[in-house]
Amino acid sequence: MDVDNPAASLKERVGRYGIWSVGLRAEDPSRRGELTDAAAELEDLGYGAVWLGGNSAARHAALLVGATSRITVGTSIQSIWQYEAKDSAAAFADLEAAHPGRFVLGLGVSHAKLAEQYRRPYSALVTYLDALDAAGVPAERRLLAALGPKTLELSRDRAAGAIPYLVTPEHTAYAREILGEAPLLAPELKVVLERDPDRARGVARDYLAMYLALPNYTNNFLRHGFTEPDLADGGSDRLIDAVFAWGDENSIRERVAAFHAAGADHVALQVVEAGPRETLPREGWRRLAGLLA
Repeated sequence: MDVDNPAASLKERVGRYGIWSVGLRAEDPSRRGELTDAAAELEDLGYGAVWLGGNSAARHAALLVGATSRITVGTSIQSIWQYEAKDSAAAFADLEAAHPGRFVLGLGVSHAKLAEQYRRPYSALVTYLDALDAAGVPAERRLLAALGPKTLELSRDRAAGAIPYLVTPEHTAYAREILGEAPLLAPELKVVLERDPDRARGVARDYLAMYLALPNYTNNFLRHGFTEPDLADGGSDRLIDAVFAWGDENSIRERVAAFHAAGADHVALQVVEAGPRETLPREGWRRLAGLLA
């Protein structure tokens, strides 16, 4: 491991591509077989990491870590309001003892509309990291869902890096400038495997709608060149095309490559399809692995 870069080994483990999925964070015990089979296939397909979407936690990751031998499993994100730091540290320690080096704790402050406790989020996150330090959770095994400058600086100084959600290559370049070279930068990118512009943007708009009601995301768009009209009516074509990759194979490859060119070490790819968000788009994961190979 490069002593000047504590995130070096993490960068090597997660590689250039991973899969982000809320469906892999299921609570239903009857789905255990489906989820373990899917995780094993993602590993076989060559993805370096699985990112558990929604308010996920170490207990959700344990099932997938146990079903695989190499792939990194991370939370994206675990809300600091939902799980106390002492409980997070204990769960991290248990998973680390059973499967050393396989789990990464992705943390975030969620949104005021989703967490009743939401107050002074930056200060609360600093306090949470202090508690994790005291409990022995190493900084190089945690990542922050950072969008703005203060939280990106915190990702640089108190974590192994950042896992920004719903961002553009322009934000990625901005984040890299703040982080510097050493920390891991792993933005999420939504992918619609559809060539027809109307159908692709229609699926994207339906999926984006819930996020356009959350000021943390809309304010970030406004900071990075979008305008209020871009946020109206489900999002302008300009906004949709900035935060979704869609089209033929070359178009999707080029969109993913734009994030790497902007400074991403790893891109967490979320395959978006029409229908329930919890459904696992396994054929889409296979297609995506093929076009990125």
